[in-house]
Amino acid sequence: MHNVAAPSAPSYSWPRRILVGLLGFALFLAAVGMIYQNISAARDVRFNPMAGKRFDVGGFKMHIDCTGEGSPTVVLDSGLGDTYLSWSKVQPQIAKFTRVCSYDRGGLGYSDASPQPRASKVFAGELHALLQAAGVAPPYVLVGHSMGGFDVRLYASLYREQVAGMVLVDSSHPDQENRFPPELKGMEAGWLREAEFMQYSMPFGVPRLLSLCDEDPVARAAECNWHSAAEGVAELKNISVSAAQTAATGSLGDLPLEVLSHDPDKPSADLPADLAQPTNDAWEKMQEELAHLSTRGTQVIAKNSSHYIQLDRPDVVIEAVHRVVGQARGTQPVAPSPSH
Repeated sequence: MHNVAAPSAPSYSWPRRILVGLLGFALFLAAVGMIYQNISAARDVRFNPMAGKRFDVGGFKMHIDCTGEGSPTVVLDSGLGDTYLSWSKVQPQIAKFTRVCSYDRGGLGYSDASPQPRASKVFAGELHALLQAAGVAPPYVLVGHSMGGFDVRLYASLYREQVAGMVLVDSSHPDQENRFPPELKGMEAGWLREAEFMQYSMPFGVPRLLSLCDEDPVARAAECNWHSAAEGVAELKNISVSAAQTAATGSLGDLPLEVLSHDPDKPSADLPADLAQPTNDAWEKMQEELAHLSTRGTQVIAKNSSHYIQLDRPDVVIEAVHRVVGQARGTQPVAPSPSH
């Protein structure tokens, strides 16, 4: 009687085992990364609690930090993807002469994610709801940096009777996409991919591990989280929508307005030399145009400052706000010099 040999294992079993093993290891690393991110984020917030309070604005909560006393209240609106901390160098000084509030748009920093589309008309409406919920009464002097310039212009168009003045801090221009060098669009696609990498890798702690989060623990507590990264991507994807909405707002009439522009000799370090100059030339022209939005508009060049004037030259922002607050109060401030 012959022994029958047992059938051999299928030839694909070892490759499949290797694949299953690698998948299991990847899942293990992902789980470890999520635990690392959650513990680190909780620790950052515990040791660096937010300033200000959170208020319900219709199903979700938004964060606002108000300091100082007096009227009109200065409202600070940050640039694309930035939290209230971008105003940390100017808010304490403004608080010495009037009330001033900085806040986080829905999804950023300490504000919950919003179910609404992420474009400037929605941002203006959510800011209005937040100011009402927080009991911050008008009139307001609105200060907008970069994309925040879109937001405050939309706010003024929707709630004009509440706005006593405006300061645009190196504000975006609604026609900038059409007037920048076409080569810039290729770079913008790369910036979006970088932002999406932050969004998708954040839950697994990769940005923390690669030291891509801010070294400052206060900023890291507010910004090194998934919802802030996701909001930044959404705002970037909708920037053309925000621009179109802003373009439709028209003139500011005789509203007191100061336009602060970065130093032309300090172009963006993110751009190659062959694109930096033509981009900067277009930006300068558009900044001049912003000053003509109001019959009372003026422009100030912030010498030795790049795009973040509130960080590089906070004194220029503080003085501009002081002048506009003075105009809103009916005093006669000293006229600014074109370059400061």
